Amino acid sequence: MINLKSKEEIKKMRQGGEILASVLSELLQNIKPGVSEIEIDKLAEKLIRSKGAEPGFKKVEGYKYSICVSTNNAVVHGIPTNYKFKNGDIVGIDCGVFFKGFHTDMAETIIVDAEVASENFRVHKAGDLGLKSKKVVSANAHSKNFASSPRQNYDLLITFLQTGKKALGEAIKVAKVGNRVGNISETIQNIIESKGYSVVRSLVGHGVGKKLHEEPEIPGFLTSKVAKTPLLSEGMAIAIEAIYNMGKSDVILSRDDNWTIKTADGSISGLFERTIAITKEGPVILTK
Repeated sequence: MINLKSKEEIKKMRQGGEILASVLSELLQNIKPGVSEIEIDKLAEKLIRSKGAEPGFKKVEGYKYSICVSTNNAVVHGIPTNYKFKNGDIVGIDCGVFFKGFHTDMAETIIVDAEVASENFRVHKAGDLGLKSKKVVSANAHSKNFASSPRQNYDLLITFLQTGKKALGEAIKVAKVGNRVGNISETIQNIIESKGYSVVRSLVGHGVGKKLHEEPEIPGFLTSKVAKTPLLSEGMAIAIEAIYNMGKSDVILSRDDNWTIKTADGSISGLFERTIAITKEGPVILTK
C-alpha cells in the first residue's frame, strides 16, 4: 500500500530533509586522507542529534550506525570500520534522519582528495564535483581493478560519478503527477548504460515516510513496460536512487559483516540518492 502524505506531513519531511542535507554536506567536507569511516559515522550522529533529530538508520533492526559507508567496490549498506581514507578512494555516504515522526534518506559519492573540497554535492549543480584537476592519483583500496591498475586517471572517475549524478537529476525531473515509476527507472537506466556502466538489479529506491522503506519500489531499471508500473500521485514521497557499477551489475554480500554489499567483480560502485515529494506543481527535493 502506498501511503500518501498530507501537505503538513511533507512540510515535516522537508524540515528533516534540510537537516539531513546540511549534515551530509558537513560529512563530505570531513572525508579526507587519514580520517576513518567510523569517525565519519560518529560525526554524523553528533550532528544529527545536535539539530534535534535522530539517526534514521539506527531505527533499522540490527543496525547500530548512523550512516552506511561504501568505499570503492562496496555498493551499499557498508558498515563503518576503522579503515582510513586514502587519496583516490571512491566513497559513498548514505545517511538518514528521523524528524517529527518521518524519515528522509540521502546519499552521495565522492573522490577522496587531500587538495580538493568535497562540498559540492547538490544534484542540481553543474556536476563537476569540485574536481577540476586532470592529475592522476594513486588508487589503493578494496578494488581488484585498482590493484591491477594502481594509477587511475581522474577523468575516468569524474565521468563515472557525473553520470550517476546526471541520472539522478534527470530522473527527478520526470517524477511528476501522471507519470509512472517506470519513467524514473527508464531515465536512470538509459543514462547509466549509455556510458557503458551497469545498473545494479538487486537494489532499488523506495517510498519513504513514517517508515524508512515504504512502497512502492523505485528501481533504477525497467522491470516491465512503463505503462504497467505504479502511477505517480500527488502526496507520494519517494527516495530515488542511482545505484550502479563501473563493471558488471552482479553484487555479493560480504561474509565479514553480513551487511556490506560489494561488486562481484571488484569494480568500483556509485550511489546517488535524494528524497523527493510528488506535488501537483512538480517534484520537490526534500533533502536540500
